[in-house]
Formats: sequence, C-alpha cells, structure tokens
Amino acid sequence: MIDEDYEYAATDLSAPEPTIIVIFGITGDLAKRYLLPSLYTLFKEGLIHPQTELVGVSRRPIDTEIVFDELRASVERAGKELDSAVIDQMRERAHGFQLDMDDPGGYDALHKELNRIEEAQGVCMNRLYYLSIPPSAYTNVIGHMGNSPLNGGCQHGKGQSRLLIEKPFGDDLASARKLIEITAQGFGEHQLFRIDHYLAKETAQNISTFRFENPLFETIWNNRHVASIDIVASEKIGVEGRGNFYEQQGALRDFIQNHLLQLLAVATMDQPERFDSDAVHAAKLQLLRSIRPISADKVSQQTRRGQYEGYKQEVGNPDSHVETYAQIETYIDTPRWQNVPVRIRTGKAMASKFTTVTFTFTDRDAEEPDLPNSNQLQFRIQPNEGIALNLLAKKPGFDHELQPVVMNFGYEGNFGSQPDAYERVLLDAIRGDQTLFASSDEVLAAWQIVDDVVHAWQQDGDGLISYEYETDIDSLGV
Repeated sequence: MIDEDYEYAATDLSAPEPTIIVIFGITGDLAKRYLLPSLYTLFKEGLIHPQTELVGVSRRPIDTEIVFDELRASVERAGKELDSAVIDQMRERAHGFQLDMDDPGGYDALHKELNRIEEAQGVCMNRLYYLSIPPSAYTNVIGHMGNSPLNGGCQHGKGQSRLLIEKPFGDDLASARKLIEITAQGFGEHQLFRIDHYLAKETAQNISTFRFENPLFETIWNNRHVASIDIVASEKIGVEGRGNFYEQQGALRDFIQNHLLQLLAVATMDQPERFDSDAVHAAKLQLLRSIRPISADKVSQQTRRGQYEGYKQEVGNPDSHVETYAQIETYIDTPRWQNVPVRIRTGKAMASKFTTVTFTFTDRDAEEPDLPNSNQLQFRIQPNEGIALNLLAKKPGFDHELQPVVMNFGYEGNFGSQPDAYERVLLDAIRGDQTLFASSDEVLAAWQIVDDVVHAWQQDGDGLISYEYETDIDSLGV
C-alpha cells in the first residue's frame, strides 16, 4: 500500500524524493555512454533517494544483464572506481519495458507498470521521463504521452511528472513552434526540462558568479570597455557515424542555435532580480530577444560556412552542402552592449577540441584604442576548465618593453574533480530545478535569431568553403 502520510519537501531542492526514472531508448548510445554512468555516480554518492527505480523502454526486448554489463564497461572506460555493490543496487531496481512507440495503447500499459512499481515501493513516486530517442520521434511520442495518464504524476496525485527532452528542439522556428504546441497539450511548462548540457558545465555556471560577485569585472561589463565578444566551439571529431543526423541538422542548428546562444545569454544578461529559476530565465529571455536577428538579405555578410574534405563520402551524399563549420556575427541591441560585435563559431574536424567564451577589452575613451594589445578575459568551458586573464606587464630589463602575461585559474587544480554535466542535468531534473534548462520562450527566441540563415543555407551551397581535416578553427574566421 502507498504511504499516504509521506511528505514531500517541495521547496527543498536538496532533499531527494522517491522517483521512477523512465528512459525511452535505453539501448541507445546516449543512455550507454552518459545517462546510465551518470546515474551510477548519483547512486554511488547517495544523491538520489534510495527507493529510486529505473525503467528502460525500448522497441526491442531488453536484457537487463547486458545493459548492466555495458554500464560496468562504461564506468571502467571513464576511469571511475567501479563499485559492484552500486551496480547490483541499480540492477535490482531496474525494469525493462518493451514498447511500440507508435501504439497509443502501449503508453497506457506503461502507466500501469509504473503504478505497479509504486505500489511495491509503498510511497508515492515522482515520474521522470527521459527521451533518449531520435528528434524525429519527439512529436509522436510526446503526443501519445500527453494523451495518456503518464503526464499526471503518481496515481495518488502527490508526485510530479517531468519530461526531459534532448536537443534539437525543432528544425527551424516553425517546427519549434509546432513541437511546443503539441507538448503544451499534455504537459505544463513547469514539467518540461529541455536539456542543454553545456549550461550544466561548471565554468558555464560560474560565468554569472564571476561577474556579479566580483565588482571589479561587473563595472566594466559593458560597451564602454568591451570591444568584442567571441564564442568558439571547436571539435576534433567529424560526424563519426552520425551522418544521417548531421545531414538533417548541420553545425548551425547542432551547436549555435542552442548551446552557444545559451552561453551568450548567460555571459551577457543583466543581473537577475534574484538567483532562482524564474528570474534567471526572465533575464536570459530578455537578452535573447535583444540579439539582432540575421535577416535574409544579410546572410552573406554576417555568416560563413564550410565543410570538411571527405564529409560527402562519409555520409554517402555527393551533393551535400550541409555545413560542418558555421560562423555568425551579430549584435545585442541593449544599452549595455550596443555596437559590440558578437562572433559565434563552431566546427568539426578541427585541429583541437575546446569551447571558450572570450571578452576582448579596450578603452573606448582613448584617442587611439590599441586593440591588438587589449586585455582579454576567457572562460574555458572545456577541456581544462578555467578562466584566463591576459594582461600587459613590463618585461624585466632597462627598457620599458611590454609583454603579454596570463593569469590562469584552473578548476581541477583549485577544486579537484567536477560533476559530469549529465550528472548535474539528471540531478536537477530529479529535484525539479529548471534553472539550467531552456524554456519554451527561450527556444523560440534563439530560433528567431538564425531562422533566415537556416532557410538560406538549405536552398543551395553558395559560399560553402572546403577545408582540410584538422584545420585550425581560427584560420576559417574572417
């Protein structure tokens, strides 16, 4: 029987609650590489309720022994300490459920299975649904879930039902609106957790703290002192077996529309009235809506795209003009950032892997601002997470010769190991904290910025440059 007297600490995000975590696509690559290893860590660290249950959903029959053998291998590959007792604990609480995701009746059967698990536990349990499935299946699956009892929480009405959705959230502005409308028919905005794991990285979270808690920097965080803002995401790998997905997305939609515009919003938003989910989302939304959209007649002047050599053969499409490198330049039309150029770039098959947010400073009141020797503040989102400040210092000697020097702060050296981004994503969703997740309005605002670019690039390959594998991403910028 359900314990009717069980009380939830609804406003205490640190208190774990009994939860049934349902992973759609349990046998997929995302679940194997990230979700299950992250849940292993949360179980091991005691960060989730001991009565948490796992349900893996798949079109095919599920062998849980194979799933957990793969989990052991993933933990060992990641260099983590393998605790067999934790693996055994997870396996005891794991259930497989075969579901034809096109069959509406299957969702009612899944709901009955969740009720059965809850009855066996004896407490009302939150339900957390993670859609680790192809984006093309979102509309169908979310529609069926919304038309079933799955969106209603536990059977006794006390627990919460939450939906986690991986990017991309639509293919353009129109499809994003449609997906949001369909989702809203079955789920309230408070139930939606649209994942952007970049915002769960420690350096990304620390940008706001660095600004607002250090008056030295907040006082120069404006167009009087900042000459430019650059956000770069460079990847060494190519598409690596994700050709079908990448042919539908491209670099602009895969990285810039979501990850990098969200980073820009966090780095440049005005200080929220308070640091809770609603206020942070309001500040980010205001910033995103202030970014100047790139209109169709400005695409050739404000954007650049490329494709690495060998991509066409890799995806089996000799006529492909999908970009693997994308660059946009725009402006933020607010008093704080007026006339400061913002450059955002991303590319695959580059010489190195890194993601950075860089502010270049100058004295605009000077008669001749010296931009080549300007100070730079750089947030390294990955790898080697940290913050670097480039300054000018006098070189030792009898002449007044200046030399650039770097003040470098590294997370690992100061704080030790950090939580994995997916660990934070899952834990926040379990707790019901939406701060690091994109709202519906934020998704639409971000699409508004690049929608004309998406459609212009879909039409033809005009302006598509070719670049070699392991190209330095800076060499492609203009």
